[in-house]
Amino acid sequence: MILFVSDLHLCSSRPETCRIFFAFLAGPARRAQALYILGDLFEYWAGDDDIGDPFNASVIAALRDYAGAAPVFVMHGNRDFLIGPRFADAAGAQLIDDPVRIDCGGTPTLLTHGDALCTDDADYMRFRAEVRSTQWINDFLATPLLERKARIEALRETSEAEKKRKSAQIMDVNAAAVGALLREHGYPRLIHGHTHRPGSHEHLVDAHRCERWVLADWYASGSYLRCAGREVAAVTLPA
Repeated sequence: MILFVSDLHLCSSRPETCRIFFAFLAGPARRAQALYILGDLFEYWAGDDDIGDPFNASVIAALRDYAGAAPVFVMHGNRDFLIGPRFADAAGAQLIDDPVRIDCGGTPTLLTHGDALCTDDADYMRFRAEVRSTQWINDFLATPLLERKARIEALRETSEAEKKRKSAQIMDVNAAAVGALLREHGYPRLIHGHTHRPGSHEHLVDAHRCERWVLADWYASGSYLRCAGREVAAVTLPA
């Protein structure tokens, strides 16, 4: 059994979500063979030099404790793509590429955060390409931590304002982009987050029927996807 979560957006201002996550790590997740966190574990991550922050340290400690029971794999999200090797070492986790294909109990399964599939949102795709460049990341990480956090807060405010003027369709995945990704990786099952629209979908790509599972966010309550071979189930955690 393999478990998948994403879009937890953990931060000190949402202690109940953190409590649910810690209870998840100490409870249901202990029965898993592995845990995959598919992006946006944190509301934002300003750089690995922030691992000493008390809140960040508490999350890292919980992950390290869990990693003694099962492997933890962490994928970058659009909010925490600056997570690096220092975080991974401290948390006992392994950073994974986006996308990455795994064998899930005999079922080929492709994992991605999901934001790269939102190709209808041209403004976001341009922004994504800019901030994911090596030059931008190096320049950003060279600035003082407090300045980075202030810039991130400003970017978050701008992002929230832009979301209000964009249609829901633009911010969802593009069907052609999904089809191209499935074709490129041999028509696997696809699991992703980012859109905050949990559910299951079926895509017919070149006469292949492919499942697409969208993970829920953790704003209202915790949720995870449980996979055991061909059997997949979404589970909501008690608040």
